[in-house]
Amino acid sequence: MPSLRLASYNIHCGIGRDGRFSEQRILDVLREIDADVVALQEVESLKSGTDMLGWLARATASRAVAGTTRTNDDGHYGNGLLTRCPIVSTELLDLSWRGREPRGAIAADIDCSGQKLRVVATHLGLRPAERREQVEHLLRLFRKRPGERAVLLGDLNEWFLWGRPLRRLHAYFTRTPAPATFPAISPFLALDRLWTHPRKILREIKVHASATARIASDHLPLVAEIEL
Repeated sequence: MPSLRLASYNIHCGIGRDGRFSEQRILDVLREIDADVVALQEVESLKSGTDMLGWLARATASRAVAGTTRTNDDGHYGNGLLTRCPIVSTELLDLSWRGREPRGAIAADIDCSGQKLRVVATHLGLRPAERREQVEHLLRLFRKRPGERAVLLGDLNEWFLWGRPLRRLHAYFTRTPAPATFPAISPFLALDRLWTHPRKILREIKVHASATARIASDHLPLVAEIEL
């Protein structure tokens, strides 16, 4: 049966554990993963010349969707989505919460060899109350179209295993494996997550822990295979 590979990767603006910026190392990790769809977090584009998302899209022959959450004089910052599949439609969600760092999500409908899939990529906040409200916003999005196949993935920043955000997500999507992705050198926190609807389309979920991935960012990528 045909399958699709997806990944979620917090690239830490291209700054590795050694404190050095290297967009090439991020690209090397993406090429190792060889995913059809990649949700990126902490993507930075600078007016001085570095358009990280655009450069990665061209280098991986992918279509790109920018989910900018913060704009300043020097450029912009936020989420990104790379996909080899044609994009049918996109929607940007504002998940910002009362005076905290702006947050958001990218909702994209993609055409995977004639099969429609809804992909929602996000990066949630640091406070528990913030994440609870953001998760409710995301779940309302999925409940509007409950019959569709869908994937939610991203950096959820949720380290409380029995916190309400995770319990609500498990209740809707059904629990999926959550291998640790942070910190990259010796991960013990499952900050990066992925759920599918229905649960049965998920074949495999794992962490990509190559030598390059362990230094390119402070997170390791989360990689999954789903059935089409």
